[in-house]
Amino acid sequence: MGTPEFAVPSLKILLESKHEAVAVVTGADKERGRGQKVSYTPIKEFALQNNLPVLQPEKLKDQNFIKQLKSYEPDLFVIVAFRILPKEVFTIPPEGSFNLHASILPKYRGAAPIQWALINGEEETGVTTFKLAEKVDTGSIYLQEKISIKREDNFGSLHDKMCIVGAEAVLKTVYLIEHGYKDLLRQDDNKATPAPKITKQIAQIDFGQSAENVHNLVRGLSPYPGAYFFQNNKQIKIYRSKISETEFLEAGEVKHTKKELFIGCADDALEILELQLEGKKRMGAEEFLRGFSFE
Repeated sequence: MGTPEFAVPSLKILLESKHEAVAVVTGADKERGRGQKVSYTPIKEFALQNNLPVLQPEKLKDQNFIKQLKSYEPDLFVIVAFRILPKEVFTIPPEGSFNLHASILPKYRGAAPIQWALINGEEETGVTTFKLAEKVDTGSIYLQEKISIKREDNFGSLHDKMCIVGAEAVLKTVYLIEHGYKDLLRQDDNKATPAPKITKQIAQIDFGQSAENVHNLVRGLSPYPGAYFFQNNKQIKIYRSKISETEFLEAGEVKHTKKELFIGCADDALEILELQLEGKKRMGAEEFLRGFSFE
């Protein structure tokens, strides 16, 4: 059970193993773009290419959906980036259900663990597989794999590394369950930290913060959805930045040459390397400055 690109390597590694994937459950098809063309979820695309039956329930408690799931007589449900499952679904298989989560639980429980690890300037994160329980992201842990976060990592690069490490963790977990592994680790709820969904409010840059904090917000939301600010009532997204050690500006103050763009923060200035004006394409600072005035 999964929906986005993050889940594809996990399904792929299971298909290439000796285990049998009997069906895939994913999100609904969506109309996208100007032509409103119907597009499939990344998991559905991959499943159809590999001749797997695909279920796309609107409601997870729908009795027909539950009947379909039971008809496959599954031993185990594997969940990677899917919706919150009701108990009557995740308790169907005799071996239960497990989830792959993109953090070292109990840190960063919630919808956006990769983004928040970057926003908070973490130097390490990882993946966790855990047995599903009724409360979200609280189940007992099968295994964890740590991943170091490099200074140049952003959401895109860290996501791509984590989905590969995550797929390997999924396969290892299936083997553990197959061989009767029961020595699960209980999560300490007192050490839990939240990773809520990224909202427009969270993505808006406050240059009254430190340059480090603003830089980490940019990293955590690049390439999607993009950290942004407003200038002359126009939204500008920043995709790449670096902390300047030579420019000292007031918070929100802008300075630029023909090639370089700096914005002041609470302490240091931030050099803006790649950005996008609403309605335009992404571009480097030099190209951007040729067509935009900060007056």
